[in-house]
Amino acid sequence: MNKSLIVMLMTALVGAGCVSSQSGDTYSRDEAMRTQTFREGQLIGVKKVRIEGTKSPVGLGAGAVVGGVAGSTVGEGKGALIGAVVGAVAGGLAGAAAEEGLTREDAYELTIKLDNGENFVVVQAIGKDTFAVGDRVRVLQGGGKTRVTK
Repeated sequence: MNKSLIVMLMTALVGAGCVSSQSGDTYSRDEAMRTQTFREGQLIGVKKVRIEGTKSPVGLGAGAVVGGVAGSTVGEGKGALIGAVVGAVAGGLAGAAAEEGLTREDAYELTIKLDNGENFVVVQAIGKDTFAVGDRVRVLQGGGKTRVTK
């Protein structure tokens, strides 16, 4: 198996494990046309944070397959078997790290004081909206999710 095919296979398999964006301006198909409630308030704190990437078996498995196949091309007989095992372990570790890195997102930790006096914090990925202390915002809630928009 040539190197470009291995890279394409690993990219496709790792990409399959990617999660959708956690930003306030991105909705899943299941969220479309569903009722949400909203409240209004003011941002009293904005902090940049990071949402960790996914750690599913997809990256590990894809990396192990690709690494095992690549490692098996080293040597013959027992050498090929040892190469496959070492390649699978190394590939699995590399695939898991690649998945986590590719699905990591920069985010805002938004501290909000609602007009009714209630305070709370929401973390969401950075999307189209930029936020600053003092901004007026809408807090949308529905389906177990909370998002903040201007």
